[in-house]
Amino acid sequence: MESNFLSAVFLPLALFFIMMGMGLGLKIVDFKRVLVEPKGVILGLVAQLIVLPLVGFVLASIFPLTPELAVGVIILGACPGGATSNVISYLVRGNVALPITLTAISSLVTIISIPLVINLGMQMFMGADTTLQLPILTTITQIAVITLLPISLGMFINKSQPRLAAKLENIVKWLSLFFLGLIIFGLLLKERANLLPFFLQVGGVTLSLNLITMFLGYAIATFAKLDDKSRKTITVEPEFLTKSAIAKHRSLTGSGFEQSDRRFPQPTVCCQILS
Repeated sequence: MESNFLSAVFLPLALFFIMMGMGLGLKIVDFKRVLVEPKGVILGLVAQLIVLPLVGFVLASIFPLTPELAVGVIILGACPGGATSNVISYLVRGNVALPITLTAISSLVTIISIPLVINLGMQMFMGADTTLQLPILTTITQIAVITLLPISLGMFINKSQPRLAAKLENIVKWLSLFFLGLIIFGLLLKERANLLPFFLQVGGVTLSLNLITMFLGYAIATFAKLDDKSRKTITVEPEFLTKSAIAKHRSLTGSGFEQSDRRFPQPTVCCQILS
């Protein structure tokens, strides 16, 4: 499977299909419930936008990494989960409306937070004076096309044809597992030559980032006495950040980070090993 086809064509189409499948089981009342009881949203945003970057900075400082790899860890910590984390929450029977709400809010907030965090990381670990910005219009368009549009389509089918939606939802769930497996296989195939060297370089720190944030997410949700479905969502939400990190990193092209990326290609290694 060609790298460009996987990332530019298959992945967006697969996510669109999966997001539509999630919408088949959602109603407007599900989102109203999230907004009426916003504790889960608030804790999820805290985990994504504060806890995750802090853990990234701590691990980048503790592990014996080159400056470029340390910035790679910062990139991971700066990018909360996107559509992929929505899918995982859906598959583990979490509160599906919660991660969708978190994705919509955090994706807008990270237009500001990601440049701030990564600029700070580059200054701390690389002494770089490059300033980067995220393309606002592109980011909003990605949110609409990959998340909001297909979910709205699925919800429309659920409202107008509930029996059809119920039948399709189970089929789509199994197809979602197939698509995720195919995506993972394609990424492993693409990076097969670099997988072992990359893992030896940053496997420990990236695994630590995932395990620590998963534990902290679960601890925060448990301490706040969230229901089981919301606890599952808060636990898995910060961890599935790889595709978000890669996408955000690529979207920095032309923002001032492109030249830095040519001089220091290694920050992407951490993103790639997690895929």
